[in-house]
Amino acid sequence: MSPAAPAGAAPAFPPLMERMRAQPKLPLIVGAAALVAAAAAFLLWSRAPDYKVLYTNVSDRDGGAIIASLAQMNVPYKFADGGGAILIAGDKVPEVRLKLAAQGLPKGGGVGFELMDNQKFGTSQFAEQVNYQRGLEGELARSIESIGTVESARVHLALPKPSLFVRDQKKPSASVVLSLHRGRSIDEGQVSAIVHMISSSVPELDAKSVTVVDQRGNLLSAANAGARGLDVSQLKYAQEIEQGYIRRIEAILQPILGASNVRAQVAADIDFSVVERTDEKYSPNQDPRIAAVRSQQSSESSQHGGTPPGGVPGALSNQPPTAPNAPMTAPANAPRPLGTAATPPTAASTAATTSTAPGAPGSSRKDVTTNYELDRSIRHVQQGAGAVKRLSVAVVVNNREATDGKAGARALTPPEIEQIRNLVKETMGYSQERGDSLNVVNSAFTREGHDESAREVPVWRDPENIELAKTIGQYLLLAGLALFAWFAVLRPLLRRHLAPPAPPASAAAPTAAAAHGDPDDADATQASARQREAARQKADLDYVHQTADSDPRLVATLIKHWMNP
Repeated sequence: MSPAAPAGAAPAFPPLMERMRAQPKLPLIVGAAALVAAAAAFLLWSRAPDYKVLYTNVSDRDGGAIIASLAQMNVPYKFADGGGAILIAGDKVPEVRLKLAAQGLPKGGGVGFELMDNQKFGTSQFAEQVNYQRGLEGELARSIESIGTVESARVHLALPKPSLFVRDQKKPSASVVLSLHRGRSIDEGQVSAIVHMISSSVPELDAKSVTVVDQRGNLLSAANAGARGLDVSQLKYAQEIEQGYIRRIEAILQPILGASNVRAQVAADIDFSVVERTDEKYSPNQDPRIAAVRSQQSSESSQHGGTPPGGVPGALSNQPPTAPNAPMTAPANAPRPLGTAATPPTAASTAATTSTAPGAPGSSRKDVTTNYELDRSIRHVQQGAGAVKRLSVAVVVNNREATDGKAGARALTPPEIEQIRNLVKETMGYSQERGDSLNVVNSAFTREGHDESAREVPVWRDPENIELAKTIGQYLLLAGLALFAWFAVLRPLLRRHLAPPAPPASAAAPTAAAAHGDPDDADATQASARQREAARQKADLDYVHQTADSDPRLVATLIKHWMNP
C-alpha cells in the first residue's frame, strides 16, 4: 500500500485498522473512555433537576412576562399540562417567586387601584366611580386569592347612589364567586372570614348582604345562618374549651399511666347568652342617732298675757276668759303628722311650758320635722358570653403492666381509680353546684384501638424501603448499562479488531511446502515472511502517522465511528 493515498479515500480504513491491531492498548483506552463517558452521562441524567410548578393557570399576558423574566434570570423552564403550568427546578422555586413578586408578577386577571394612577384629564364623575368600583373589586379579589384553597375569585359590588332622603337610601350588597383548587374544599370559617372581610371593606355593607358561591354553583354563605342559631366562632370556641380540658387531663395522667394508656373526652355546655342586670336595693332604717340627715324643719310659736279683745261688741265679748281645765301640752301618745319624727322635748320648750302658772294666760308650741337619707345600693352587672355551664368528662385508663416479672397486665385497684378520679376532678375544676359529671373506667385496650401506629407496615409499603429501592435501582440500571456496553459493544469490537490477520496465500504455500519438504527451506521462508510482515507493519504505522499529521479530521471521524457503531 502506498502512503501517498488520498486523505478521503475509503481504502484508508482497512489499513488503518490493520495498523491499529499492532497497538492492542489503544482500543482498550478508547473503550474505557467510552464507558466512562456513558457512566457520566447516566449520572448526569439521574441527577437532572426535579422540575416543580412555579405558577399555574396564569393569563397569557402574565405568562409572557414571566417567561421573559425567567429568560433574563437565566432560569431554565418548561411547560406542562398543555402550557397551563410553568415548571422550573424545584430548589429555585422560592427564590424565583420572590424575584417575580418584586417585579409585580403575576398581576392576575383582575385589576386593582392601579386604574386610578393614570386618570385622564376631563374624566367624568361616572367614569371615576366605575374605575373606583373596578379597582375595589380587583383588590378584594386579590385578597381572597391569597387564601391557600382559593385558585381564583371574582367580586361583584352593588353600590347604590347616595340619597338625601333617608327613606330612599339603599344598602350596598356584594357577591363572590370562588374557584377552588382541584381536590380542595373550603370550610365555614374561611367563608365567614371572606364575608366579614368584604363587609368591613365596603362602607355600610352588612355581612348578611354578602353572598359567596363556588365554581359548581353551591351557595357557601347561607342567608339563614343566623336563624339557625349557629355561629362558627362559637362552635370553634367550644371545641377549643373541650380540647383544652382533654390536654390538661391527659397531661396529668400520662406520667402515671403512660402516654398510650389513657384516653379522655370532654363535653362542655357553654352559655353564649349575654346578660345585663341592674339591681337596686333599699336597706332598712338604721338608728336615727347615726343616720344621715337629709333635711330638717322646725317651727316654734309662743303667746303670753290675755287674749286681746275681739269679736262682736257686747257683754259676752267683754267677759274675761275662764280658767282652762286641761294642760297646754299634748299627751305623749298623741298622733303626729305624717313624715315627722318624734323628738324629745328640748330644755327650752320644757321651761316654757312649766313657767306658765296655772290659770295664767299664755301658750307655747314647737314643731320639728327631720328627713333621714335612705340606704340604697345600685349594681349593674354585664355577664359576657362563653361561660361554662356544665362539664361532662369521661376517662378510660388501660390496665397496668405487671411489675413482678409476670406476663400480662392487671386491673387497677379501687384506691388507684379513686386517686385518678380525684386528680381529674382537680384538673377539670369539678363543681357539684354546676352539675358536672365524671366517669372513670378501667378497661384493657385492644391492639387496634391502643395504637394505630403499632400496626406492622408491609415491607413494600414502607416509605424508607421504597426510597432505598429507588436508589438501588438507579445504580443497578447503571451497572446493567455498563455491562451491556461491555459485552454487547466493546468486547466484540475489540475481538474483531485484535483478531490475528489471515495468512496470505504466498505465506500459506511455503508453509505447506515446509510441511512436506525441506526444513531449511521452510525456516528461510518463515524468516522471509516475518521480515515482510514487519516491513508491512512498519509501513502501516508510518502511513497512520502521516495520515494523522496531514488529516486529523479523518482520524477523528474514524474514532467517532468506532465509538458509535
